[in-house]
Amino acid sequence: MRAVVRFVIVALAGASASVSLPVVPAAQRVAAVGLIGSGTQDGAFGARIARLSEPAGYFDSDNLISNESSYLHPVGALRALRVRGGAFIGVGPDQSFSYIAAIRPRLAYLIDIRRDNMLQHLMLKALFERSRNRLEYLCRWLGYDVPTDVERWSGRNLEDIIALLDSTPPNEASEAASERTAVLARVRSYGVPLDARDLATLERFHTTFQTERLDLRFTSLNRPPRAGYPTLRELILERDLTGRRASYLASESDWLFIKSLQARNLVIPVVGDLAGPHALAAIGRDIAAQGSQVSALYVSNVEQYLWRDDSFSQFAQNAASLPRNSRSVLIRSYFGRNFGTPHPLARDGGMSLSTQLMQTLTDFAARQRAGGWGSYWDLVTLGAIDLASPRLP
Repeated sequence: MRAVVRFVIVALAGASASVSLPVVPAAQRVAAVGLIGSGTQDGAFGARIARLSEPAGYFDSDNLISNESSYLHPVGALRALRVRGGAFIGVGPDQSFSYIAAIRPRLAYLIDIRRDNMLQHLMLKALFERSRNRLEYLCRWLGYDVPTDVERWSGRNLEDIIALLDSTPPNEASEAASERTAVLARVRSYGVPLDARDLATLERFHTTFQTERLDLRFTSLNRPPRAGYPTLRELILERDLTGRRASYLASESDWLFIKSLQARNLVIPVVGDLAGPHALAAIGRDIAAQGSQVSALYVSNVEQYLWRDDSFSQFAQNAASLPRNSRSVLIRSYFGRNFGTPHPLARDGGMSLSTQLMQTLTDFAARQRAGGWGSYWDLVTLGAIDLASPRLP
């Protein structure tokens, strides 16, 4: 999922890629927090996205959903290691929401090399704002009529909600189109300039979700789908390593936490390359300006592509420069079954498509300063935390 990993949800205003981070007076830190968390659609939200973004790049997938069936495996370790608060930086479509729900950061930054990912996050923001609970959100997202008693479903378990959707026919084409129109109107209020191509992309994305619904799978362009990619249903119902359902849709409180961040403009999608000269460094400066630190940096398997493209060293420098503490972690995905050797920490003997890995940012930065890594295999194995029995180094 290269495209997913090379952009990040961001809320920054800087532009240089300096390794050192400035000391910012407390008054300026308070002002920065107030600006980012205003929650008003006065153009500041769209201007911030433009200010933080880099020119868009290309990736051969829409990445409407994740292809990481293991994406929830770090959730228990995040709690055990008390990775909490601060600022979250992540990539991809909605899988980052589950990490955000577990960590409860003050704000979240999402970055992707594709402009389309930013557009998708604006669509999801609109859906959060139009919905009162998880059931209404899923209905508006996936093309179902919102039940008249939707508010009575706020305390129901996720299995009941999915069962209701499975027993409910999709709404009529005119109703689906009406929902898309309402979502698009909300997106246009965010102050992000949208051209005809953007509008067509938003229409196509929402239509795809309304058509495929819970059976949607990750797909790539110009190459056949790989066996084992999970459906949206499977991703929503996935479990952590303790067997607990752990997606952001598993509990009302988790979903409401994401909704509260969205309402205050604290989930900020940015177009940018993790190995680029601007976005990730600017995010680091913005976090420092608020007197905060990174709680988690989630990169999916973008490093695999950066390594192949000989741009990994710039990403490593960017990541090592982020403000951090002893509990700050980097979360990555490793696709061993299709792309190489099963990882030593893989579950079920490496038969799963993906393996989720975690490393402290301090350990990552120390290895970067010491000269880096000799191979991609070194990168994904050295310093990796055992998620089944997590301990800080």
